[in-house]
Amino acid sequence: MICILPTPNLMAKTPFLIPLMFLLLFATFRATLSANITIDEFALLALKSHITHDPHNLLATSWSTSVSVCNWIGVTCGSRHHRVIALNLSSMDLTGTIPSQLANLSFLGWLDIHNNSFHGSLPTELTNLHRLKYLNFGNNSFTGVFPSTLGNLSKLERLVLYRNDFKGQIPITIGNLSNLEWLYLDYNSFSGSISFSILNIFSLVKRFI
Repeated sequence: MICILPTPNLMAKTPFLIPLMFLLLFATFRATLSANITIDEFALLALKSHITHDPHNLLATSWSTSVSVCNWIGVTCGSRHHRVIALNLSSMDLTGTIPSQLANLSFLGWLDIHNNSFHGSLPTELTNLHRLKYLNFGNNSFTGVFPSTLGNLSKLERLVLYRNDFKGQIPITIGNLSNLEWLYLDYNSFSGSISFSILNIFSLVKRFI
């Protein structure tokens, strides 16, 4: 006897396939989003590990892996990619150094840590922050030379490094900052003459050196 099995109807499967496809796409989206946040989270946790004094426990209580990095104090994320676009830790009485991992915040456009007690030299990796428009490290205790690599931050509009202890000459590469509007380098220990390359910055409105 020949037994004929019914052929599965593809149309009958469609109602099950569509929800399955949406579930797979949603899982992929969440995995990608999680990976992006993890990159930023690791970078900020590296900074937290380099903070030696946090008298108000601002980072100690807020920067926790139990909540989204976008809800951490001083952190702002973009609505589109949910990446960290701004970091403002100004006037928090923090003491510490800047780790090279901070340069992994590849969407960062605003970085402000002025009025603290950060010290040491600036990592050259900061030049990887290609989206950076605002950089304020004023009124800290940074030492070393002015990083010539900062001249690669072509989108930078405001550069504030006043009241630190930077030494040496202001590098010629500062003339590459063609979008710079504010430049505050006063109250440091720079030596030598100021490079004429600064005259190439036609957008410069305020300058204190």
